[in-house]
Amino acid sequence: MKKILIVEDERNFARFMELELMHHGYAVTVVGSGQEGLETATRDASWDAILLDAMLPGLHGFEVCRGIRRAGFATPVIMLTARDSVTDRVSGLDSGADDYLPKTFAFEELLARIRAVIRRSKRGSGAAQAALAYRDLRIDPVAGTVSKAGVVLELTKREYELLLVLMNHRDRVLSRAMLLDLVWGYDCEAGTNVVDVYVRYLRNKIDDPGQRSYIHTVRGIGYVIRS
Repeated sequence: MKKILIVEDERNFARFMELELMHHGYAVTVVGSGQEGLETATRDASWDAILLDAMLPGLHGFEVCRGIRRAGFATPVIMLTARDSVTDRVSGLDSGADDYLPKTFAFEELLARIRAVIRRSKRGSGAAQAALAYRDLRIDPVAGTVSKAGVVLELTKREYELLLVLMNHRDRVLSRAMLLDLVWGYDCEAGTNVVDVYVRYLRNKIDDPGQRSYIHTVRGIGYVIRS
């Protein structure tokens, strides 16, 4: 039975989601504050997914998500909020959320998104466990770390996942749309330019000044790491 943690301060809404998810076979735990949500989410790694309200009393939902990622947990997080501006969606994703869903959703859509993030999470955990190396870069998928010349780099969750996808598909040109799907896992309304932004972030962290980039741009198509 899949375990879902709901972090939501609106009791009626939380109870509705709890009952519906239980009806569909999920084991559900509900907490009503950001601090309690962070403590519960990081107590163990048994959660299959977390539904996290962005507007919480005490500790903001974005801070809760960042705290989960800083603690080293890769549990899929779906951010739920009444706010649906591009800025809010980007803030949610940058905080480490895997998906972002306005509260006007149909419940069937929420179920589909939960299945999708869990599926991607399981697929990622079953990916190649051997370390990947290119030039002086090394990715350890088990530890979830990237090192350059033996020094561990501080990458965000998205930066790490983007680099891992490019390394796993070395010598294959990946379009921006493919990278968006493989890394973000849904049709990002911010557009495929978000891929360009994160490639730039990565280059700033892994490239040496004056040296050729690890990540090559294929004009009009996308990006590739060439052997």
